[in-house]
Amino acid sequence: MRGNHQAARPLEGRVAVVTGAARGVGEALARSLSEAGMRVALLGRERATLREAAEALPGPSLCIECDVTDRAALADAARGVAAGLGPASVVVANAGIAVSGPFDRTAADLWQRVIDVNLTGSADTARAFLPQLTSTRGYFLQIASTAAFGAAPMMSAYCASKAGAESFALALRGEVEPDGVQVGIAYLHWTGTDMLTGIDDHPVLEALRRNQPRPARRVHSPAQVAQWLTRGVTHRSPQIYAPPWLRWCQPLRPLFPALVARAARRELRSLPREELSSPAEVLGAGGQADWNSFRTSRAASPPGG
Repeated sequence: MRGNHQAARPLEGRVAVVTGAARGVGEALARSLSEAGMRVALLGRERATLREAAEALPGPSLCIECDVTDRAALADAARGVAAGLGPASVVVANAGIAVSGPFDRTAADLWQRVIDVNLTGSADTARAFLPQLTSTRGYFLQIASTAAFGAAPMMSAYCASKAGAESFALALRGEVEPDGVQVGIAYLHWTGTDMLTGIDDHPVLEALRRNQPRPARRVHSPAQVAQWLTRGVTHRSPQIYAPPWLRWCQPLRPLFPALVARAARRELRSLPREELSSPAEVLGAGGQADWNSFRTSRAASPPGG
């Protein structure tokens, strides 16, 4: 009976770590993994929101406020997870922020922050938890995006970071496979998080979505995306597509940059010049919370510190 139960619920009793778990896909995935029987550690920046997400889970959980760009904090978080829940069998590098606007109107520190969170933060998350994943022969899941398929103008930092995160995960896969650790990459398309709120106010993103085939325009809920991700985690899949039909786009990837560039060029030519010169903005409440926290901590640091 025990063997049959484990076959039916293979994640039962194992430990999962999800970064960026205060809201959106991270929060939905933490809930889905908990419902699958996992003990879940939620890492994120927004203490109150993170605590609410953890308290709503049906199974054992741990809530750790943590900046994924702070290696010391991640090391502390890894020790806290091992002590509080046990060594991680699944680690999901989900934390991410996005900025929309012209490159030359994006503050250098803000552009760098997107890279630091989405790319370097993912690598540092892997670094902090790899010893645990090695001991459990676990699974590391990198949340990427179809932004890695074809870079969109006005989203240079986000697209660069997601393409880099995909490359990092592919390289890591070959290194850790001999140790029994598997690495998956999740490609997310239009997902209804607060990062996507007001997409119709962003002309290039709205145009890209409008020019896609009708099935590709659909915005999927975080809960639905979390189900696809949980299925992939269960099977330790090397690639997870959300929605699943995206797998058929992989062979066509060489075509996407030209298609995206053509649609974007047409849209940019039709825009008033003042719209193209407006300052960049952080997308979503989660991204804004991270940027505000980063600026506050930087302002509090002594010069040269």
